[in-house]
Amino acid sequence: MALRYYQDLVVWQRSMELVKEIYSLIKYLPKEELYGLSDQMRRAAVSIPSNIAEGQARYSNKDFIRFLYISRGSIAELETQLQICMHLEYVTSAEIDKAMGLCHHVSKLLNTLIKTLKENCN
Repeated sequence: MALRYYQDLVVWQRSMELVKEIYSLIKYLPKEELYGLSDQMRRAAVSIPSNIAEGQARYSNKDFIRFLYISRGSIAELETQLQICMHLEYVTSAEIDKAMGLCHHVSKLLNTLIKTLKENCN
């Protein structure tokens, strides 16, 4: 991929929005979750744009794809954690709607980018 800066990728930009949304959401979690669920959610959210950036910086489509798959896994982890928050009644489904929507959007963007990169590898 011929991009010079990972910041130019829409998928990275939307994943940064997701990080911001997660940091806003975890403020609603109880204090006893500070080092549990809250920490896990922060780590999963931060992992998404971090892996996009690291993969793009490798200047190899094969490496980039591998890091995009890691980001996709972090989205699945984060979606699960959001569902856990809802099941434990820490938040309502309305409160996590924006975060879940961003997760789905970023996941679609990742899938499209992975497909494009794979086509360019062949």
